[in-house]
Amino acid sequence: MTTKLPRRSLLEGLLAIGAVGCAAPEAVKAAGDRPQAPADAWQRVRDEIEVSPAWIHMASFLLASHPRPVREAIEALRRELDENPVDALHEHEDPAPVREAAAAYMGARAEEIALTDSTTMGLASLYLGLPLGAGDEVLTTVHEHYSTHESLRFAAERTGAAVRKIALYERSSAATATEMAGAIERAITPATRVVAITWVHSSTGVKTPVRAVAEVVARANQGRAPEDRVVCCVDGVHGFGVDDVTMADLGCDFFAAACHKWILGPRGTGVLWGRAELWPMLRPSIPHFGREGYGAWLRGQPAPPTTADMMSPGGFHSFEHRWALPAAFAFHRRIGKGKVADRIHALNRQCKEGLKGMRHVTLHTPLDDAISAGLVCFEVAGMTPAAVVGKLRERKIIASTSPYGISYARVAPSLLNSEADVEAVVREIRALA
Repeated sequence: MTTKLPRRSLLEGLLAIGAVGCAAPEAVKAAGDRPQAPADAWQRVRDEIEVSPAWIHMASFLLASHPRPVREAIEALRRELDENPVDALHEHEDPAPVREAAAAYMGARAEEIALTDSTTMGLASLYLGLPLGAGDEVLTTVHEHYSTHESLRFAAERTGAAVRKIALYERSSAATATEMAGAIERAITPATRVVAITWVHSSTGVKTPVRAVAEVVARANQGRAPEDRVVCCVDGVHGFGVDDVTMADLGCDFFAAACHKWILGPRGTGVLWGRAELWPMLRPSIPHFGREGYGAWLRGQPAPPTTADMMSPGGFHSFEHRWALPAAFAFHRRIGKGKVADRIHALNRQCKEGLKGMRHVTLHTPLDDAISAGLVCFEVAGMTPAAVVGKLRERKIIASTSPYGISYARVAPSLLNSEADVEAVVREIRALA
């Protein structure tokens, strides 16, 4: 366990970050093989997260450790639930505070946000809820995660729609925004009703130009009847909590993401955002327990037009985690979304620059910050991705492999890491030659 700082140290550290910037790696004093991070403002932020200091954590994008404010919020709510479950449920059952916190972070309105347990739940609810029919087409890419491809397959089987997959780039490391947006534009047909993309591909680390794709979709919609419009849907999880953008900046129609990855939120939490005017087109697949659906049922009335809140699955959840989600958004906003983005991009840039010149390494993630985010995917000549991860683990570095048909080794420098951590990772990969 790390030694905890006084409560006011976090705020002091966050306020000091603006003066820290993203400088080049500092000279640090090594203790054995594990370099010690400098005692700067970013280290104070790192100290709020109780991951083991015996390891260099380069896979926290899979499942994050809770920062102190999130841990404390969860624990306080858990105590309430344990002491008086029914009163606690009634006290906190209104989802408005959680939706408002998410909206403030996302630059959206609370009534545009549904609450989910994961990206997968959000994507499935979205794609199964779209009004597709025989003859309609969903345009997606070969780069998507299993959750998107399977959710689209389920939707197609139920509706008779067709799913078409295209490649956005030939070589991930050389991908460009123009190339990717152009691939979507050329592929849209009169039958296309959905464009389903991912913001940051966990297979390659490529960041798609969501805004440019949204503009392509908007042009395709010119002259179309409302029932024939194309909706632009995004799996946003690996950009959410990394890049400093709002939903208006992205320009898409729907956006699904988990909050237990880069947001550092409670495990089992997620959001599904959509434009207010588009929610009525969706059909919920899981009953909602809120005023709209449940209230209509109690009155013996037909369900009203779908709202975002009605797309929040009902039933019982890990309530102390959902109710604690505002603490995670507050943690990011206190640091500053722009500073978080600068920090993560700087550490990833350092990592990619260190790997690109190694003859035994093939870097699959673009160097350009505009076409990448917090994931770095690579291969080492003569080694399987699993073997690379195993060798790094021997050196107390936690990396991962990408779970796709073509797999790569992955590292993901984040707020848990220092420049010294990144240099240690680069050094150990160099030693694999």
